[in-house]
Amino acid sequence: MTMRKWIGAALITSVVASPLKADEDVTTYTLDNGMDIVVIEDHRAAAVTNMVWYRTGAADEPPGKSGIAHFLEHLLFKGTDELGPGEFSAIVEANGGSDNAFTSWDYTGYFQRVAADRLELMIKMEADRMTDLVLTDDVVLPERDVILEERSQRIDSSAGGILGEQRRAAQYLNHPYAIPIIGWRHEMEQLTRQDALDFYETFYAPNNAILIVAGDVKPEEVLRLAQTHFGPIPANPDLPERVRPQEPPQVAERRIAYADPRVAQPYVLQTFLAPERDPGAQETAAALTLLAELLGGSSATSVLGGKLEFEERRSVYTSAFYSGMSLDDTTFGFINVPAEGISLAEAEADIDRVVAEFMEEGVDEAALERIKMQIRASEIYGRDSVGSRARLYGTALTSGLTVEDVQAWPDILQATTADDIMATAATLFDKGKAVTGWLMREGAEEVMQ
Repeated sequence: MTMRKWIGAALITSVVASPLKADEDVTTYTLDNGMDIVVIEDHRAAAVTNMVWYRTGAADEPPGKSGIAHFLEHLLFKGTDELGPGEFSAIVEANGGSDNAFTSWDYTGYFQRVAADRLELMIKMEADRMTDLVLTDDVVLPERDVILEERSQRIDSSAGGILGEQRRAAQYLNHPYAIPIIGWRHEMEQLTRQDALDFYETFYAPNNAILIVAGDVKPEEVLRLAQTHFGPIPANPDLPERVRPQEPPQVAERRIAYADPRVAQPYVLQTFLAPERDPGAQETAAALTLLAELLGGSSATSVLGGKLEFEERRSVYTSAFYSGMSLDDTTFGFINVPAEGISLAEAEADIDRVVAEFMEEGVDEAALERIKMQIRASEIYGRDSVGSRARLYGTALTSGLTVEDVQAWPDILQATTADDIMATAATLFDKGKAVTGWLMREGAEEVMQ
């Protein structure tokens, strides 16, 4: 079908949907085929962000097929029975919009940003590629070369990327979060057209998908369009249950060291397995979120930055990090980039020392209130971006949370106390359960203790 015919295509008959709970400017529905719909109204500009999220990612890949989720993301731009290779993005651009896609361990997402009156065209095209992907070796094999080159650029040519990949593999002994999203090179090289089609036919179904539309729209109109274009697509009755192998208890510290001639600045990376945000029970994740901000959120005001960068001048950069948006257990970690003349052994000891002091002294209440105020401000400012709000809901829903969890999160953060934070920290910082990585200059290797 030509681009002109696509733009002018007519509507088809809709099917019944069941409205779920609506809160403020967010409305949700579920179609009879199991597809979830989230509508985020924002009428300040005549534009929309249209997103389709699939509850599948790198952690859902079959053994030996690492990288297939990301590979398939690329291949969804290679055409359907209606559109030729590259024509999807060409139509979006011809309509004044932009589009892209992304893959993580827990989800794969596709989005377009367009004028509000182009929404139906976007939904129609997304419905088409949910069911009618056409792949030939002529497009699959060159695209495999593309993802291999992407791995070369993002991981293989980056000493930090290699350390991060090795650290994650050491962190997860049993869970598929150990596998890189982009895949292991030796497995990527063997991915085939049939591998992509098998993954597509298993996971790309309406009962495994979420349509999120944010911007200048009315919920009932989005529902009508979804019923028209996604409604007739049958659910996959054989969609596998999302059950993954879980981690055994960590009984020994794990340590890795990587030396590379490209390393300009050595550093220490240390992580601990930590709980994710759970539906209806986000309090521990809230405490960990605030703990990361207190310890290493800002160089100028955090515990690590204030002590090691400004007071003692022993580090040029420090950070603490935690992201609870994950289907299964995630990580809490530290980075310490030592100043000239400070060894990696000393830099690691500095992390241990400052964290131990924090555990003795407790939370600075003034610092906690400042962080909570910054979080409140960030949440308000975040409403200015409909794309960011759509992505927030998509990440949460594909990670096992609900709309209600997303909306409750700011209040849970504000209600978290210093005692909550310290109690959670006490369960986390056990050096015998740490994964510690050293990134070193080749030829100047240090001995890990």
